[in-house]
Amino acid sequence: MKPFLLLASRAEDVAAEAEYHSYLRFGGLEAAQLRRIRLEAVPLPELDLSDYSGVIVGGSPFTSSDPADHKSETQHRVERELAGLLDIIVAQDFPFLGACYGVGTLGRHQGALIDRTYGETLGGVTVKLTADGLQDPLLAGLDERFAAFVGHKEACTVLPGNAVLLAGSAACPVQMFRIKRNLYATQFHPELDADGLALRINTYRYAGYFPPDDAGRLITEAYKHTVTEPMKILRNFVTRYASQH
Repeated sequence: MKPFLLLASRAEDVAAEAEYHSYLRFGGLEAAQLRRIRLEAVPLPELDLSDYSGVIVGGSPFTSSDPADHKSETQHRVERELAGLLDIIVAQDFPFLGACYGVGTLGRHQGALIDRTYGETLGGVTVKLTADGLQDPLLAGLDERFAAFVGHKEACTVLPGNAVLLAGSAACPVQMFRIKRNLYATQFHPELDADGLALRINTYRYAGYFPPDDAGRLITEAYKHTVTEPMKILRNFVTRYASQH
């Protein structure tokens, strides 16, 4: 099987390693089947997409809608590199799944309005599939309503005209969309269970997602949610797009 490619950008090693292993676990992948590039650490090398089954963009501390002068040089570089790669991915309709930061990257690339209107603190929400979502192969086997974990400062306020809305929630109308046939973005995290969210809460306690003193309460609340459905998206993505050499 050709490997999948995970483009990550978490500078904190503990969060970066946990994220990678979550994608392995819930995607049903071996380490050799998921190549990772940590974009916050190294420039994106030249890629030949034919070497891969699909591309996954993980969550990120970067906020794409921040003013340009508030962004670090690293963030500017990562955004340029992802935009250039998306030019190719979108043109080829190459299998793509962006989790959380995928909304900011794929959405902005396609003309969405991404801002802080629908930001959500770290925790569990109820996601509801649209009629299109119920028919989408990447969401096969998921309940129409399911619990998922979120945590984001920005979200999609206005979808691109060519996007298909697949899921939403009460506090964030755009939780998942599709471009063309094979390009997907979720606002929720399909790789997170309660243990994973607790680690993120501790890691990003002082990153502005929530008041630091709320960390203990948020972790307690996380374990009250049974989150099992979103992970099916990762398995469906792997199963649908795994390519043989």
